[in-house]
Amino acid sequence: MGVCHEENPMNKTDLIARIAEETGRTKTDSESFLNSLIGQVTQALAAGESVVLPGFGTFEVRARAARTGRNPQTGATIEIAAAKVPAFKPGAGLKKGVSGG
Repeated sequence: MGVCHEENPMNKTDLIARIAEETGRTKTDSESFLNSLIGQVTQALAAGESVVLPGFGTFEVRARAARTGRNPQTGATIEIAAAKVPAFKPGAGLKKGVSGG
């Protein structure tokens, strides 16, 4: 699956402005809402919980196994420790919206 690299991706400030415009709230209120959402998702993931937003997707924590890697500068073999990483699985509604369906 390829990755689309656009020249001007939407950033947090752009998203806040769009939320404010669509909801009729101030940018300050919209920023507060967005920061709260990000904080709550982060806290849930840190506690090992998933966050399910029907139609949008699921934020979850996945275990990444320990593995052997290579230092790109020296070529030396290194051991990379196991880790827990955040992941997002898009829901059907998001997939349909992106594909234009």
